[in-house]
Amino acid sequence: MCIFCDIVNNKIPSRKLYEDDDFLVIMDAFPKSRGHTLILTKEHYVDFDDMSEELASKLIVLVHKMVKKLKVLGMDGYNIINNNQPISGQEVPHVHFHIVPRYNDEKKPVISISEPIEMDLDEIHELLTKN
Repeated sequence: MCIFCDIVNNKIPSRKLYEDDDFLVIMDAFPKSRGHTLILTKEHYVDFDDMSEELASKLIVLVHKMVKKLKVLGMDGYNIINNNQPISGQEVPHVHFHIVPRYNDEKKPVISISEPIEMDLDEIHELLTKN
């Protein structure tokens, strides 16, 4: 069974911040910063692109709403993270977004994308703009 499905179904306790018919927002049990929040889909989807466009749109609106709510913590910035499949860092195969508040006095490095790699950008652009 999926740990996030168990949280959604109240089999595992959580610190709920928001809930509606489609989503559950909780505090991360193993936070990376003060206010680290998870937004979970109530229905089990493995990847973001498995969701309908309508539900994905609702999710992004909720991410926006929760970022505004977290500003009460006095954060200086934030990361919004969604990983899909293990190669991207997904540990729990259930759609979820992390909102990780960042503070100027943190000693941890800022989460970033690795160094760019060389590739044929024209070829990739052509592939992505067909049809």
